[in-house]
Amino acid sequence: MTKAVKVTRVIEIPQGISVSVDGKKVVVKGPKGKVERDFSHAIGVNISQEENKIVVETHFANRRKKALVGTIASHIENMIEGVSKGYTYKLKIIFSHFPISVEVKGDKVFIKNFLGEKAPRVAKILPGVTVKATKEDVIVEGVDIEAVGQTAANIERATKISEFDRRVFMDGIYIYEKGGSQ
Repeated sequence: MTKAVKVTRVIEIPQGISVSVDGKKVVVKGPKGKVERDFSHAIGVNISQEENKIVVETHFANRRKKALVGTIASHIENMIEGVSKGYTYKLKIIFSHFPISVEVKGDKVFIKNFLGEKAPRVAKILPGVTVKATKEDVIVEGVDIEAVGQTAANIERATKISEFDRRVFMDGIYIYEKGGSQ
């Protein structure tokens, strides 16, 4: 097993985005908002800032450390894209048996009349995420890709059916589009 002497990933900071690195805590601010992330679990990986770039590096890296450098660099790139463009997930409301109504109240999404059930199904909205529900679609938006993706997954998971045949009962809310805003 060979070890690389030095593994480095450099991330360019675009105009209008400010990044501050304090130890292993990274804060990214931009026109859409602010995202912060703590990478203190990454033992042996250094994160530093030089003028308009961020350097993620490690020395004498085995396979795990090499992967960790790439992962942290990708997280920081996602943070930069999130505060500059934002992230949007679109979900489609599909029903054939009972008309589903979706309502957003506070930090929860209520899915009513799913398969004719009396009690509404509830999905949690994570902080920093906005959810808009129309008659056919649910739009989830935010600057943190992980919070947006988890909120969309919570909504999709709330309508999962296990006791019926999926080929006949296709009712539910499904993610059909992921990506950056505009």
